[in-house]
Amino acid sequence: MAVVIHQEEGLPIAEVEQATGIARATLRIWERRYGFPRPGRDARGERTYPQEQVRKLRRIAELMMHGYRPGRLVQLAPEELAGLDLPGAPTHAGRDPASSAAADPVLDPLHHHDPLALRHALEQRIRSSGLAGFVCQDMPRMNAVVGDAWSCGALEVFEEHMYTEAVQQLLRAHLAALPPARPGAPRVLLATLPEESHGLGLLMAQAMFMLEGWSCTSLGVRVPVGQVLAACQAMRPDVVGLSYTASANPAHVLRGLEQLRAELPQGMPLWCGGSSPVIARRRVPGVQYVAHVRDVVALSAPWRARLARITDSSPAA
Repeated sequence: MAVVIHQEEGLPIAEVEQATGIARATLRIWERRYGFPRPGRDARGERTYPQEQVRKLRRIAELMMHGYRPGRLVQLAPEELAGLDLPGAPTHAGRDPASSAAADPVLDPLHHHDPLALRHALEQRIRSSGLAGFVCQDMPRMNAVVGDAWSCGALEVFEEHMYTEAVQQLLRAHLAALPPARPGAPRVLLATLPEESHGLGLLMAQAMFMLEGWSCTSLGVRVPVGQVLAACQAMRPDVVGLSYTASANPAHVLRGLEQLRAELPQGMPLWCGGSSPVIARRRVPGVQYVAHVRDVVALSAPWRARLARITDSSPAA
């Protein structure tokens, strides 16, 4: 008989699904089959998951992407999970996530719950690195530090959300100040499919496309395939771009890419980037893998040349 912990504070199952990429139906199956996770119940009797369990689930999801079986993982302690290798993933030998987090100046305002100081720290990064440098160099590092801090318990979920919201607001403000795309500029349509709820990578891609002079339309996150296709038919973009995080279910990633590729016009490029390991390991025919957001610059080169020819041949040139 399952043990139920009553009135324990924690995250609702929908937020756990979003934070870990593990479907709520799977969480319930594991609860019955393995005895983990062990949610409490809120005042309405709904499942709530303590943060230490959510951290463990997030690590389990990461390990499953690299071939580990859930039946073994759920039995391990968090420190045992932390010691397992991720084949093909970057190694961080000798690094203590907690000490790395403590040394990062962006985390100090998060710990003090000071959004104004956080925005000031982020603005300082943009001034020192430039917008492109901020997106290509600072943000990937900051995202990793914040993620590590959350995983090791040095940040709460709401503090991680505070960081994401601050970065998104700041980046959108800077993008709004960029000049509009020139007539004849290439057009890109950006989105995530329904299984991906995180939009920070999408915003980073939007920034790089706009800095390269593209006309960029973002549909945001969790867009059904049919609506991406409808937008393509209405707007006729030159490229469709998708983003996936490491928490996305690998099977869902591949299925979504294959479906969209099959239904898009044959000549329309489909680019996909993000931190999901499966898009690097299992290439989908007809999908351009974008390993890093900075690669948008190199991939844009033919489009820049085309735009230059159009500009040179225009009567106003």
